Amino acid sequence: MIRLLLADDQALVRGALAALLDLEPDLQVVAEAGTGEDAVEAAREYCPDVALLDVEMPGMGGLAAAAALRDAVPQCRVLMVTTFGRAGYLRRAMEAGAGGFIVKDTPARELAEAVRRVHAGLRVVDPTLAAATLSVGASPLTGRETDVLRAARSGGTVADLARHLHLSEGTVRNHLSAAIGKTSARTRAEAVRLAEENGWL
Repeated sequence: MIRLLLADDQALVRGALAALLDLEPDLQVVAEAGTGEDAVEAAREYCPDVALLDVEMPGMGGLAAAAALRDAVPQCRVLMVTTFGRAGYLRRAMEAGAGGFIVKDTPARELAEAVRRVHAGLRVVDPTLAAATLSVGASPLTGRETDVLRAARSGGTVADLARHLHLSEGTVRNHLSAAIGKTSARTRAEAVRLAEENGWL
């Protein structure tokens, strides 16, 4: 029996996934979580074989949770299951130690098979997303440019961003300018949008 942990902030989606996977004779959902933090805590408690993590959850997202699980419960394999099939997310998930990455509209039979393959130590990647990742390439943004664009998502002035990030206004302007150039954007808002679409944030 393969023991599963499901983490998704949408209870309806989580419940539907649990119901589908529990129909399989060799799969058993032993724990559910609505945040990345709860997923890591549940994994410590229940020692699942495979954790299915949503990418975007409040607080600690699925990508950060995958990295935390690798350290906290190294025997637990990770399969990212997400609505957001963005190329940058796939690359970051693999860097965080995930064994697979599929989108939520994957048919139930394929999802169950993906769980078995990840449990067996194999890689499972949505083929369309894999092709997109190769064409998009790695994020051109530095870590600090990524931080500045993330902070810029909510708007605010350069002074607001500088206070939030504990940087000088000049440094924030320089990082924003570099990020705008690297994303081929015309404005800060467009740079944020393009970086989000590529899964770089």
